[in-house]
Amino acid sequence: MSVDAATVKKIASLARIAITDEEVAKIAPELDNILGWIEQLGEVDTSSVEPMTAVIANTLRLRDDVVTDGGKRDAVLANAPQAEHGFFTVPKVIE
Repeated sequence: MSVDAATVKKIASLARIAITDEEVAKIAPELDNILGWIEQLGEVDTSSVEPMTAVIANTLRLRDDVVTDGGKRDAVLANAPQAEHGFFTVPKVIE
């Protein structure tokens, strides 16, 4: 696939990038090279490779999922400008 000036201008307009004609002439061969590399990747045989999420096998450290109330209500409410009955107090807003 060959990238011409019209294609570069179309891509730039879709990306909302303002480019000059000089930049178009410079970018077209670069995009053509990138597409060539992508075509080379398509030629690689990956039929015997299993899909993976990372190169190194990672395992997550899991903990028991226990529901708690946090036990820090007083510490959290200490930062509040106003608190009443264990809740944040906010001004009443009615329009």
